[in-house]
Amino acid sequence: MEVLSISVDSQFSHKIWQEEELSKMLPGGVPYPMLSDSGGMIGSAYGVYDEEAGVNIRGRFIIDPDGIIQAMEILTPPVGRNVDELFRQVLAFQHVRATGEVMPSGWQPGKPTLKPSKDLVGKVWQVWKPEMSKLI
Repeated sequence: MEVLSISVDSQFSHKIWQEEELSKMLPGGVPYPMLSDSGGMIGSAYGVYDEEAGVNIRGRFIIDPDGIIQAMEILTPPVGRNVDELFRQVLAFQHVRATGEVMPSGWQPGKPTLKPSKDLVGKVWQVWKPEMSKLI
């Protein structure tokens, strides 16, 4: 897994932000590269560049090794992202890719996954909420 941060800010702004802000919130600052998209070309390609304001709005994209976007989330500036949810999704997509299994709604790492098959149709709840199947 590779994490990159991209904004229209310059590399110099990123350096100051890392040293003066991020390093105080997270020891050592963020442990991944922050890239500059000074012309907004990358943001435009992903539909997050606000040309009038000259900024990228907050977007998060999970891109698989084949270059296919598997998940995306766009947030306006007042709302922060949930890093735990990002990691949960990355782990889920890695598991799907490795095993072909899928996750039920609300899946958390270490919880049961589903093996898609015709036998599972109409019985997902028995795997997803196994404690319920014991009551019936």
